[in-house]
Amino acid sequence: MRRTHRLTLAALLAVTLLAAGCTVPVLAPRVSSARDGADRPVWTPCPEIPEELVGRGAPGMTYECTTIDVPRDWTSGSGETFTLALIRIRSDQQRQRIGSLVVNPGGPGASGIETAVYLSFGSAFGGLPEEITQRFDIVGFDPRGVGRSSPIKCVSDADWDAVFGFDPDPRGQAEFDELVALNTRIGEGCATRYGNLLRLFSTEQAARDMDAVREAVGDERLTYLGYSYGTLLGATYAQLFPHNIRAFVLDGAIDPRLDIVAGSESQAKGFERAYDSFARWCSRTPQRCPIAPDARAVIDEQLERARRSPLRGADGRAATAGWIFYAVVSSLYTEMGWQQLAQAIDDLRRGDPTAVFELADEYTGRDSAGRYSNLFDANLTVSCTDTEHVPSIARIRQLQSEWRTRYPMFGPPLALGMLSCATWPGQRDPYPTGPAVGAPPVLIIGTTGDPATPYEQTPKLAEMLQVGRVLTWEGEGHTAYPQTPCVVRVVDQYLIDLTVPPEGHRCPAR
Repeated sequence: MRRTHRLTLAALLAVTLLAAGCTVPVLAPRVSSARDGADRPVWTPCPEIPEELVGRGAPGMTYECTTIDVPRDWTSGSGETFTLALIRIRSDQQRQRIGSLVVNPGGPGASGIETAVYLSFGSAFGGLPEEITQRFDIVGFDPRGVGRSSPIKCVSDADWDAVFGFDPDPRGQAEFDELVALNTRIGEGCATRYGNLLRLFSTEQAARDMDAVREAVGDERLTYLGYSYGTLLGATYAQLFPHNIRAFVLDGAIDPRLDIVAGSESQAKGFERAYDSFARWCSRTPQRCPIAPDARAVIDEQLERARRSPLRGADGRAATAGWIFYAVVSSLYTEMGWQQLAQAIDDLRRGDPTAVFELADEYTGRDSAGRYSNLFDANLTVSCTDTEHVPSIARIRQLQSEWRTRYPMFGPPLALGMLSCATWPGQRDPYPTGPAVGAPPVLIIGTTGDPATPYEQTPKLAEMLQVGRVLTWEGEGHTAYPQTPCVVRVVDQYLIDLTVPPEGHRCPAR
């Protein structure tokens, strides 16, 4: 379970890395769209959801599902709708119920239904503390276009294989042009299939859906836990519906005012910093790192070897530089992944790419038959619809070279990730970037060693909303709650009692 939970909460990198994403296997639930006379959704038992995802339900938890219909376009009043799938998880130990805690894992494109299931397993499994599940229903929903909610699917598995397997830093012009052509073909395929509907999968439209979710669970005001991209979704909601907020926890904060270039460079810096931390760990603990003392040099060597003559996996797939790169990406979201990465690279240099593929496939969600869920399709569509101003292809080529000097491992692929939106044919619908006037205090969490949403963005989000209170975790990895007793204590007090921490509050790494 740790494997899939880590991936679900670590999806933001997908926004800029070659239009890729990170997911868990999507298994469709059986949900009810029936309504009673008051037009309230009817919730029906769905124990098959945790059984399909984890193999069982959490002890003492009941799982119910429903669907709601929301306008395709909240601004037009056309009458056409999308269907959203929801899950509600309730503890049999619940006492003094406060309401519902709605969760979103980020992406964009990750499943809130699946995240709610993982979080329901309690603190012993990396889930929510019992203090929270005893006071709140845990509610997850798949945003429009994601998973079980009118999913968008317009990219073939073969094209996703090509994206992930592509050289993360193509030097030659012919290879660069091939990557441009791949992104162009993907965008045109989505436009052919969905046309003008593409613009309706924006973050602002999804934030308006969240208020329909609030109504569906019967809460006068919304209590929300958003991770990674979920902080952007939450910040958008806070601007649109500031008076409908009870408590918002935004963990792994994004600065919405960064344009695509600044955001991509911020991630390049964050991942490079995390990669440096991994390399230092290797040199300090050679007994746990078989590629010590210079892990960077070994990985660079394996990347160059793969460019010349990639090894083949048992299924015949070539362990190209792209797959090695995504194995590295997959391992940097938590410190727990560092030793796995070191062992996988050691296996690779000994001629066995199996562990590299396992790590990369954990990140991409590629199954053993080479199939992908729709997370990547949704991620691509939402990200590019949200993005108003994109650099030219020529400028992206320049940034690839410039960022190679500043961020040797992550600069080029983060620059090239912008090609997906530079070639995107759909209409744009950027989200708002202003204060949440009239909202109560919002708790915004930043991790100093976060690779995907670098800490520098945390105070920027608080400043933009003007109601943000920052909690800093001096740890490694992407997102902080519920990682340590200090973080848990502060967040739980806020969610239950609406107690905000003092300005400048920090939690140690351990």
